[in-house]
Amino acid sequence: MGISRHATAHWEGDLKTGKGQLSTPQSGLLDKTRYAFSSRFGDEKGTNPEELIAAAHAGCFTMALSAKLTEAGFVPTSLDTEAKVDLSMEGGPQLSQITLKVKAVVPNIDATQFRAIADDAKQNCPVSKALSAVPISLEAELAAG
Repeated sequence: MGISRHATAHWEGDLKTGKGQLSTPQSGLLDKTRYAFSSRFGDEKGTNPEELIAAAHAGCFTMALSAKLTEAGFVPTSLDTEAKVDLSMEGGPQLSQITLKVKAVVPNIDATQFRAIADDAKQNCPVSKALSAVPISLEAELAAG
């Protein structure tokens, strides 16, 4: 049996002047969190779909990397990931690029081993698989720890 998670969206008004709310009832983390055209395409406070996709991807990739490192016998001390999701407006709005940047402290692993495991995690985490229509790049830094 699989796991199912859900979120809700409520919107009022037209695209440019309207406003919406996003909620994650199961966790309660988002509770009527504001989103709008201005928080997506401008600088107004609030979230947007691209930010949420970036958070989901950073979290999923980092968990997958931890699991794969541990399976290979290298328990990470720390993994810090930034996911950047680019929205292109050419030909209509579309996700054009995702960049994952991870900085890791992993004892007893060399850079080649680390890179191979990080590439595998990038390719195979569930969110990467779901977003496979978008080019995903990875910058992986193994820091001294």
